[in-house]
Amino acid sequence: MIKVALADDHEIVRYGIKMVLEDDPEIEVIWEASDGQETIDKMHETTPDVLVADIRMPLLTGLEVTQKLKQQDPSLKIIMLTMHDDSEYILKSVQYGADGYLLKDTNKAEFNKAVKMVNSGQKYFSGDISTTIVNSIMTGGVAPASPEAPTPIASQDYGLTKREKQILSLIYDGVSNKDIAEKLDKSIRTIETHRFNIMKKLEVNNITELLKKVDRESIL
Repeated sequence: MIKVALADDHEIVRYGIKMVLEDDPEIEVIWEASDGQETIDKMHETTPDVLVADIRMPLLTGLEVTQKLKQQDPSLKIIMLTMHDDSEYILKSVQYGADGYLLKDTNKAEFNKAVKMVNSGQKYFSGDISTTIVNSIMTGGVAPASPEAPTPIASQDYGLTKREKQILSLIYDGVSNKDIAEKLDKSIRTIETHRFNIMKKLEVNNITELLKKVDRESIL
């Protein structure tokens, strides 16, 4: 039995992941955490075989949790689970020692496969994620991060990532979610998630407020 812990600030997301994982008789979810600090505390009490952690959580991010736990015990197995497919997040996850990286629209078969591979000591990065990592290695872009001085992952301008800025630019130009998805070769659901996060970061409630804020503060 592979013992898994889940860390995500959305209860409904944790519930869904648990249902997916425990549908496999070889996997058991032994505890859940709703923020980064709770994850650290619970890891000190009961260590799972594999920790599945969201990148963006309150108090401590998934990246900060990974860095801290890997410093204490490099043998810990950690999979990052997120809606972010931005190279910044992917490469920071690798630098901080993550053993896997999955997007939240990953299907059940791939999810369970990733948990089992990571538990056995292997790494698991889905196709598009692997391409990003390989390309960065080939251009000398991946280097171990200093444990004493973590590098911030957020870009300037409200913490928007490069992908979010790209999508914001397309939204500003009046491109629909469907057309953005086709242009970036992503699902509409992924684009909608990015759009929601962009509006949350910019603290706006609708597209009109979004466009006005972009103009007023020259965000793009």
